[in-house]
Amino acid sequence: MSKDIKFNSLNSDEEERYQKHLTLKEIGYEGQLDLKNSSVLCIGAGGLGSSVLLYLAAAGIGRIGIVDNDQVEKSNLQRQIIHETNTIGNLKIDSARERIKKFNPNCEILTFSERINPKNSLEIVKDFDVICDCSDNFGTRYLINDSCLILNKPIVFGSVQGFEGQVSVFNLNKNSPNLRDLLPESPSTNAAPSCAEYGVVGVSTGLIGILQVNEIIKIILKKGEILDGKILIFDLLNMTMKKLNLKGNHLNKQIKNLSKFEEFYNSEEYCDKNNEGNSINVNDFNSLYKAKPNKILLIDVRENEEFSNSAIEGSISIPLSHFNQESDLKFIQKESLSKEIFTICKSGKRSKKASKILSKFKIQSRSIEGGIEKVKNYCAGNNFKNI
Repeated sequence: MSKDIKFNSLNSDEEERYQKHLTLKEIGYEGQLDLKNSSVLCIGAGGLGSSVLLYLAAAGIGRIGIVDNDQVEKSNLQRQIIHETNTIGNLKIDSARERIKKFNPNCEILTFSERINPKNSLEIVKDFDVICDCSDNFGTRYLINDSCLILNKPIVFGSVQGFEGQVSVFNLNKNSPNLRDLLPESPSTNAAPSCAEYGVVGVSTGLIGILQVNEIIKIILKKGEILDGKILIFDLLNMTMKKLNLKGNHLNKQIKNLSKFEEFYNSEEYCDKNNEGNSINVNDFNSLYKAKPNKILLIDVRENEEFSNSAIEGSISIPLSHFNQESDLKFIQKESLSKEIFTICKSGKRSKKASKILSKFKIQSRSIEGGIEKVKNYCAGNNFKNI
């Protein structure tokens, strides 16, 4: 469905599928047609994105965009319910698209297999009616916010941590608050928990995601009390809920371009700094390797002599000492297209440093915990071979 095409009727499948909507006076036939003619961009296909995408499809949103460059891991399945065990190792956008098409073939799905960044953000966002922020780091949240301010797009915001969650609507009209009214400055690194500390109960992402979709539906239908100028806070452990007022400041809307904050948007410090780079345990790596070996670029950062003595089949040798060489960085960028990068060394220390260096050049990777010794011990007899 082109963004310029407008439907004036529902097909027979849709009339049967959305029967319970059609009987609601707040929706009815015309309202369902509005949902069919609407477009929503979901940034992130993880915990929040999973329930958002499924309920957008269930509601009959005609055009759904998904932005994510991550792959499905076994540890995701505790909360990322759009993905399945047999999609471990697949790109999340592919896993989500296939699930939605089986769930509701009437929806058009557009996927973007890249991390949203200052160079692509405006181009991706501009063609959608409502933007749903399901991201998991502050740099991306501010980038989404500022892009929507420039393009005058409403944002449905959601966040979760532990048993708590928040949902709000930003930039709905000219007087609406935005993320910079809630958080004028990004929390410091010490105030923000690292990825290793950032636990979450699965149902909290489900609940907040569903509430985000509820706000999206109300925005499209122009019905009900929308969380514009309010933030709803849930505590699922104690089953309490409160709604706070949020006032907009026109000074926080005066963003004309993204260049001023480009370095911050691209920053990974809130996920990486305290954890010295992203990492993956041997169990999860083994699952990914067996499921999709052709989707993995495994970089062995030990010295050439160590690599020659023993290495994992399919790995390539780039010693840590070479990681600042432009030719090797270009080689990694070229070889990693449509692949996920992993770094490995003897014990995991050098590979952590390698992943940190790569992140400075905007190349995402994960260090394998415990290094090659742990991989060989764990994976003996599990389709891993030494060269």
